[in-house]
Amino acid sequence: MAQTQAGFDASATALNHLTNDASNHPAEPQTHLHRPANSESAHSWLSRILPPSTVDSLENRFHMGNYVIDRQTGEKSFEAMSIYVRLGMHLLYYGSEQERALQWKRTVDLLKDQSEKMGREYDTPASKAHIEPFINSFELQDSLVEMKEPDPTKYATFNDFFAREIKESARPIAEPENDLVASSPADCRLTAYQTTDLATKYWIKGHGFSIASLLGDEELAFRFDGGSIVIARLAPQDYHRWHSPVSGTVEAIKDIPGSYYTVNPQAINESGTLDVFCENKRSVMLLKRSSTGSPIAVIAVGAMLVGSIKYNEGVDQPGTNVRRGQCLGAFYYGGSTVIVLFPRGEMTVDEDLARNSTTEDCETLMKVGWRVGIKE
Repeated sequence: MAQTQAGFDASATALNHLTNDASNHPAEPQTHLHRPANSESAHSWLSRILPPSTVDSLENRFHMGNYVIDRQTGEKSFEAMSIYVRLGMHLLYYGSEQERALQWKRTVDLLKDQSEKMGREYDTPASKAHIEPFINSFELQDSLVEMKEPDPTKYATFNDFFAREIKESARPIAEPENDLVASSPADCRLTAYQTTDLATKYWIKGHGFSIASLLGDEELAFRFDGGSIVIARLAPQDYHRWHSPVSGTVEAIKDIPGSYYTVNPQAINESGTLDVFCENKRSVMLLKRSSTGSPIAVIAVGAMLVGSIKYNEGVDQPGTNVRRGQCLGAFYYGGSTVIVLFPRGEMTVDEDLARNSTTEDCETLMKVGWRVGIKE
């Protein structure tokens, strides 16, 4: 127990170092928070802060990143995990009793404190100096022309830039004349399953996951029994707003308080842990689909270092009509996820996405508006 405590304390100190370093705004993000975990510099940095046994445990237990498939080319590529995600996962699973570690109040409090700390930091005027290094680090220059405000110097804070909004013309929806098509809710790494049973077989391995827990509503969950699920993961470098996957009318919004665990695939795929989707802070929007009258649930899930989840003005009011592809809201700093639930028979997942999510056991790179399936 003493060794576990020492390892936890050292990992917590390392995470605090990273978030403190992030306040050095002119520094490249890939020298602190987003340093690739598989780099020699990451190993050297960890070795200076963590005990050797903790470094060994951290680097041996988890892979260095995740594979994704480009939908347009079909090519599979490797994305290195950022060092802050690696530390977050280590904090969740440190020690021999994973379930106890994941629920450990110190872990919950630490991740909450660090997430709120980054939110405050990136809301300050001084954080504006972080914008240019972030653009350069993730090679976002060519994407700026797609934004409603393409000039990075016009943003008042880093969080303003992080939650930048895209021009609708830059993300046209697939088959706009066909209202039976469902679209990707985000620029993301996406998995999609015809049933939630398939999702728990191939992707969501943590115990405790259920649609009722995710929605925070047992009665509402019955309406999605046997239905399809789309999981859209946003990496920090992605355009960080989410959009409506269908046209419909807002029936209800429910905000559910929770934790700030990482939503990296390796946390989702880890057997024997609690499910982070049902533990994290999230907001559930229930839509009545215009074309069919069926309920569609759009769940915005916060994650490690995500400061807040904010709807666009007016869209969170019951009775509001939204269009497929319309922007619904924004996440402020950090990675995050959008989950879309469809009732049984409401959507057939596109074959390539279903194959990538099951046979390949891999996420697919997607953009807002791209087709994910259709009601047949």
